[in-house]
Amino acid sequence: MIFFGLIFFVFSGNSCGIDHMMLINQIDSYEQTLDPELCEEIVEKIDLFNDECSPQIEILDCG
Repeated sequence: MIFFGLIFFVFSGNSCGIDHMMLINQIDSYEQTLDPELCEEIVEKIDLFNDECSPQIEILDCG
């Protein structure tokens, strides 16, 4: 299912959709590892994403 969604976003030319899918996958990875360095990276990417795209993604609490 994720594969078909990714293919759809690639061919639609919507980089926000691709970025959203990638961020969701990274957030899932972080929730499994709880690695603080990964969390900081994801927060930076979320900030950039929220500036350029919608829907907004909630900022992670790395504390």
